[in-house]
Amino acid sequence: MTGDHSFDVRVYKPYVYKGKRGNTYRVRWKVGDQPWARTFSKSAQADAFRSELMSAARRGEPFHPATGEPASWLRGRLQSLSWYDFACQYVDMKWKNASAKYRQDIARALVAATPPLIVGAPPASDREMRSAMNLWGFNAKRRDDAPAEVAERLRWLSTNTRPLSDLLLPGVARKVLDAATSRLDGVRAAPDTVRKHRMLLANAMDYAIELGLLDSNPIRAVKWRTLTASTTTREVDRRSVVNHRQARVLLNAVGEQKPSGPRLVAFFGLMYYSALRPEEAVSITRDDINLPPIDEPEGWGELHLTAASPYAGRHWTDDGSLRETRALKHRLEGDYRSVPIPPPLVPLLRSHLTNFPPRADGRIFYGVNADLLPSKTYMKAWRAARKSALTPQVEMTALARRPYDLRHAAVSTWLNAGVPAPQVAEWAGHGVDVLLKVYAKCIEGQEAVAKQRISAALAES
Repeated sequence: MTGDHSFDVRVYKPYVYKGKRGNTYRVRWKVGDQPWARTFSKSAQADAFRSELMSAARRGEPFHPATGEPASWLRGRLQSLSWYDFACQYVDMKWKNASAKYRQDIARALVAATPPLIVGAPPASDREMRSAMNLWGFNAKRRDDAPAEVAERLRWLSTNTRPLSDLLLPGVARKVLDAATSRLDGVRAAPDTVRKHRMLLANAMDYAIELGLLDSNPIRAVKWRTLTASTTTREVDRRSVVNHRQARVLLNAVGEQKPSGPRLVAFFGLMYYSALRPEEAVSITRDDINLPPIDEPEGWGELHLTAASPYAGRHWTDDGSLRETRALKHRLEGDYRSVPIPPPLVPLLRSHLTNFPPRADGRIFYGVNADLLPSKTYMKAWRAARKSALTPQVEMTALARRPYDLRHAAVSTWLNAGVPAPQVAEWAGHGVDVLLKVYAKCIEGQEAVAKQRISAALAES
């Protein structure tokens, strides 16, 4: 073994597999301790491939442990491997250990980066080509099942995107990075998207280096303004945060929305009173809820959160479900988070458990005709509740525009009530530094106190 290459190579005789549809021929070899194999439909192809491996080994040529092939083959591929084909390899490498949401993020970044690397006139519209890549090409689960017209577009991309090596040419990587961090109208994307897409492209280029396809990372070489925490951490808009009276009015309005509203009051109540994220509320089971004795009307309960089920879509989950059950955000698998159940939330949960008994798996939130609570169901109910509870003028504002704003209201309430930031961060599942940054504009009263202290200091001087 020398550096990233190995001279320890053993090539074996072809293995003949007699199948129902005919014989296939497999060439097997080892690079170090790593076995490799390749299957051919004809014996002559297998013999030719084996001869090429043996010739390279006899010449003393190093083999790459990551691919099992002679280093010279990689150098030749460097000139010919198209951007699209490499992007598919990267997707396949990341797929197994990536969450469904992360798989989506990878696909979006690669789709956005591809247009500057296309050569010639595509066989379909820009929208259709992007859809083919996003839903099929950059989806390891679905690529081989693409419809005929989509498969033809993907084959076209395989031969009509520039070689991966072109990213090392002056200006090419910058064009790719600009496209990946811009919206379709050319305007720079949101800071979170810019940071995420740049990181994903840089990671892809690191993989190309690992495979020996590139000598350096062209994305990291582009001079780019560093996005700091101050530019990527989005502060909560204080105008979106409801007060307690407004929250009660909205929760009552939710209960009036038929047919799903009554089963969603406690769902939104968990966001407002206990600061749950929507994907955490969806995952709540009966065993996660510890309510106080029924004869204690002012008693507090407690939630023990163990999982979250973010919406991803059937195309991106391994089992084809709409949601993927994962560990809690910012926590390892098996970790849990305890959150208090304030007295006003207790009767909402009791009523819900009575009227809508938990499913067999313990989940307490589900659709009228669905085992899982669809995102579109609770979003539709929330929009209808805002429309009925708020005046037309207020409905047009940012006030509680998203269910997630109820979580923001809960955290803001805790901070303004004087609960220490470390405790709020623990309940909300945040780091303290991020908590104070995100909710800086929602903490009331500090400005007036600061002005009083400055006035006192000036008066003394």
